[in-house]
Amino acid sequence: MTFMEQIKQWLTGLMGGAATKALTFVVIVAVGMGIIRMVMAVVDKALEKSKLEKAAHSLIRSLVKTVLYVLLGLIAASSLGIDVTGVIALASVLSLAVSLAVQDLLANVIGGFTLLYTQPFHSGDMVEIAAESGTVVEIGMAYTKLRTGDNKEISIPNKAVVAADIVNYSITGRRRVDITVSASYDAPTDTVLTALYEAAQVPGALEDPAPFAAIDSYGDHAIAYVLRVWSDTQDYWDVYYAVNAKVRQTFAAHSIEMTYPHLNVHLQK
Repeated sequence: MTFMEQIKQWLTGLMGGAATKALTFVVIVAVGMGIIRMVMAVVDKALEKSKLEKAAHSLIRSLVKTVLYVLLGLIAASSLGIDVTGVIALASVLSLAVSLAVQDLLANVIGGFTLLYTQPFHSGDMVEIAAESGTVVEIGMAYTKLRTGDNKEISIPNKAVVAADIVNYSITGRRRVDITVSASYDAPTDTVLTALYEAAQVPGALEDPAPFAAIDSYGDHAIAYVLRVWSDTQDYWDVYYAVNAKVRQTFAAHSIEMTYPHLNVHLQK
């Protein structure tokens, strides 16, 4: 006879069968909750030491906690004399029906595991997913959360993330600023290019790769020029706006006209 059986036999003689089951149930739940807290503490430490992205921690914690609570529920039910085998069999039938009703949730969970395995982005990366742009905050059990530049939080279903085209702006550490401007046909090309290269000299702009300027196309009213400047990913918008502002200054300094659509009308007498 095991130690637990001896205790149950002693409690049965002392308190009766029903009271013993109730007390056993309470003890199992209390001990089980304590064990779950200890296990989760171990899981948290393991996750902190692991190389997994922090955005994935919540997904793993949720799954582990769910499994532990299900096991505790089965053990506690068994202590009350409930036929756990029958419960498991019933749960299997119900799970089939429920799975049909929660296909989207299951697809999102599977999508979460797919993201953890393929790692198309990391916590803190600037990404564009399903036409939404922002910084990756968390990969949850069902949703991936992004924080936008204006501090909005966007939750995208994991199945949509897996199916969408993912643009990761942070993975290489650099981004290219592309700016297109127009100048009058009367402005010498060399003068326009000189002004553009001067406009590229702003804080945050990289010297390697070097800025690049060239004629992009010939329009009906003006010549379109393109200016390309590289920056670190975190400096992209600062460089973008700084270059835009400086283009206007350098064009004015070199007396370059930024043309706009216009129509010349010639009258014959």
